[in-house]
Amino acid sequence: MKILLLSDTYSEHTEKWALGLASQGLEVGLFSFNKASYPWYENVNNITLLYEAEIKLDADNIINKLSYFKFVKLLKTAIKKFNPDVLHAHYATSYGLIGALSGFHPFVISAWGTDVMKFPQKNFINKLILKYNLQKADVICATSTTIKEYLIPVTNKNICVIPFGVDTSLFCKKEVTSLFDKNSFVIGCIKALEILYNIDILINAFSILKSKYKEKSLKLLIIGVGSQENNLKQLVKQLNLSDDVVFTGRIAFSEVSNYFNMIDVLANLSDYESFGVSVIEAMACEKPVIATNTGGLKEIIENDNFGSLVEIGNFKQTKIEIEKYLLNSDLKHKIGKAAREKIIKKYNWDNNVKQMIDVYSDLIKK
Repeated sequence: MKILLLSDTYSEHTEKWALGLASQGLEVGLFSFNKASYPWYENVNNITLLYEAEIKLDADNIINKLSYFKFVKLLKTAIKKFNPDVLHAHYATSYGLIGALSGFHPFVISAWGTDVMKFPQKNFINKLILKYNLQKADVICATSTTIKEYLIPVTNKNICVIPFGVDTSLFCKKEVTSLFDKNSFVIGCIKALEILYNIDILINAFSILKSKYKEKSLKLLIIGVGSQENNLKQLVKQLNLSDDVVFTGRIAFSEVSNYFNMIDVLANLSDYESFGVSVIEAMACEKPVIATNTGGLKEIIENDNFGSLVEIGNFKQTKIEIEKYLLNSDLKHKIGKAAREKIIKKYNWDNNVKQMIDVYSDLIKK
């Protein structure tokens, strides 16, 4: 089976899907508007890079949306060269648009989050673009029930919920060489350094805890890159936290599970979240997660048996939840174990890949 993925090679989610499908014997072609930060697809059996742009287009800008038309010809050339059985756009607007304009079938669209939660809300034209793309799709997939709820008003087609699951054999509790002393209590955050992820709130909550528990070795690990990097580093400096906060920048997907095993808890304080891949990855590593009570995050954590939900923008509540795990290691371990059990049951990556392959197989049979 040959699957052509229209998807951003810079994204670890694309990497995960491509490698997962290739590992099951499918031939995978890649067509990307962006350039990967490292060539993860090179020398991998069953993966062919068909097109990769040198610059990234703003997927939420309607002016740039019009520039996607020039990529349709390139995509048609890639289709002719690769001869796929299925064309699959991972992102309902940008990649979904050129997939729809290519006229190729069978055509699958997977909605990831902002493509249906934010883009169509901006104006009527954006909503029309989304509706057009979905109308052209033979199958529509969503990564969470939250995203499915956003899709229902704009399409009358059935929607398959297939999560970005986690490889529980890779993401598990294990001994790693840590950046921190074994006696340190480490709070982790792995998100793009952007305003909507409220990393400044996490830093302020951390600062309060540092002042309150001077006798303890508290550390904050921030993984990711983004437009707020300099502002966040300046905030850390102003709060005299430079010795206790580590910014790693972007890390390879192959290293993510190792970093999760350096932390005690994960914090995800997003304004909104379609799913929360880093959350399930941390939970699979038996780490309690403190997350905002919104979107896919509340869907995953569900209740305080599996982690902690806090209100958006509430740094005092965030501080209290971190403090709870800091002061009670038994609770930390209990929640961590329950979290992993839930991930094994509901978000097993092998099952998710099989679900997607079943979608492709059913389409080809029609």
